[in-house]
Parts: sequence; C-alpha cells; structure tokens
Amino acid sequence: MLDIEFFRNGFNAYLEKKLRSKDPLNLYEPITYIMDLGGKRLRPILTLISTDVFGGNYEEAMDAALAIEVFHNFSLVHDDIMDAAPLRRGEKTVHKKWDINTGILSGDVMLINSYQYFESYPPELFKSLLNVFSKTAIEVCEGQQYDMDFNTGEDVTIPDYLKMITYKTAVLVAAALKMGAIISNASLNSQDAIYDYGINLGIAFQLQDDYLDAFGDPETFGKQVGGDIIENKKTFLYLKSIELGTEDQINELKDLFSIKPANPNEKVETVKEIYIQSGAVEIIKMEIKNYTQHAFKLLKSIEAPENKKELLEQFGNKLMNREV
Repeated sequence: MLDIEFFRNGFNAYLEKKLRSKDPLNLYEPITYIMDLGGKRLRPILTLISTDVFGGNYEEAMDAALAIEVFHNFSLVHDDIMDAAPLRRGEKTVHKKWDINTGILSGDVMLINSYQYFESYPPELFKSLLNVFSKTAIEVCEGQQYDMDFNTGEDVTIPDYLKMITYKTAVLVAAALKMGAIISNASLNSQDAIYDYGINLGIAFQLQDDYLDAFGDPETFGKQVGGDIIENKKTFLYLKSIELGTEDQINELKDLFSIKPANPNEKVETVKEIYIQSGAVEIIKMEIKNYTQHAFKLLKSIEAPENKKELLEQFGNKLMNREV
C-alpha cells in the first residue's frame, strides 16, 4: 500500500518541476520563496490520497493538488500582511523580506496561478473542480474576516467561533479531499461524505491547535506556547471560560485580555488556570474527541476499499498527533 511519504515526495517533486522564477524577478521570486519554505503539504497530500482511495490515478490529481497548495500559501502571504507577522516557518515573511506592495502583488499572482492549474483538465471536470475551489476560496476569505472581526467584537459566541474555524481552516481540507473524489469520478454521495470527513477533521485539528497553544509542549508544538493568550485571541477556551466561569473569573479574564504586558508570563499562567478551573479545558478535549470520532465514522461509511481508507484514517490520527 502507498504511504503518506510516497504522496508527499511525489508532490514535492512535481512542485519543484513546476515552480520557476522569471521576470520580473521582484514579482516571481517572492512566490518561489514562500513555496520553498516548505510546510507539511497536508492539503495536496489529501487530494492525492483521496484520488487513490476512489480508484483514480493520483498523478492526474497533481495539478489540483498544486492549486490547493499555491492558494493556501497565497492566503498565508496576505494573512501575514494583515497580521503584521514578521516570521513564517521560522523565516522572514514575504512583506518583511521585500515590502508590503510586493507581498500584495505576488499574492495576487499566486491566486491567479492557482486557478490556471485547473486548465489541464477536460471541460466537465474543470467545471466541477472550479465550482468546489471557488466556493472554498470565498469561504476562506470570509473566515479571515470573521477572525479579524473577533478582535474587536464583544459578543462572540462558540457557534460564531466554530463557523470561523470551519471557514478559515476546515473547508480547505475538505475541498482538497473532495477534489480527489471528483477527479476519480466517485459518486456524489462519496464526494459529500469525504468532504464532511474533511470538515470534521479540520475542526478537530483547529480545536486541538487552540488547546496546544495554551497547554502544549513547546519542544513538539512548533510555535510559542501561550501565543493566543499573549495576542488576546478569543479562542474556544476563552469563550467557553467566559460562558462557564464565575463572575470573578470572567472579570479577571476580560481584564487580562485588554492588556499586553511586556512580560506576559504571569498573564499566561493566570489565564491557563482560569481555563482549567472553569471547565473549559475538559470541554475542549471532549469536543476534539467528538469531531475526530465523527470524522472516522463518516470515513467508514464511504464506498471504497478498506485498505485504501485505512491510509486516510492513518493520516487523520497522525494529523491529530502532529506527526505529519
């Protein structure tokens, strides 16, 4: 049976062959720069695996996989500008290495390129893939806007937050899987089921990311632990603590999320203690488990060979354990 590394290596080789800098260099070098920074290539791998699961030739899905990955990186370039982020994957962000105007323009070209990669498919397949891709692209932008709105909103709810992470994170995972099913000419029921699998897995992944941001091991998490608290982000843990906490806990939490002290260590520890005492930590663990189990239940219902589906289940488990 083909494994995850097989698909990752195959995609990386295809990506290297396709991406080339050309004139004007200040437009195209930032594109090869951000793409060369790596990342785990999770979304394109899922497109290739899904194609294989439904009996298609994974090599025919390479351009769709490339479209997903270029779009994902385009969104990172523009998100970094909006967040004024200095680093991406441990290196300078595009707008810091060049400038903001270059970041905007190079990102625009990446977005256009991502659509061009679908031109290799025959008309009917092209149309089906583009319908999924365009809907997803708009939802990702909507998710980013919801996320920015939450920075100033005072009445954010748990359903609001789940909608935001669905649009910002989960829909791209789901679309990557559905496109593989489309390329393989899988049934509409299978296309919908694999999409729903991706949605549930994507939500579980983001909720776990919220948990690990506060309580993860800094050696294995790969990001600064407590970063969301330092930046006053209204994550699931914050919102659930506001919902369940005592009056004193709620007031203290709101006060702490209105400041950014030079040394945030005490703030981070106090907030984490409120998250634990309010019961928010136990609830997010339960939600992560529920979404993951529902994803695997959907996977079992899909009409495909069991040994093929096993790779998707393996991918899901490795993703939740941060091993891919």
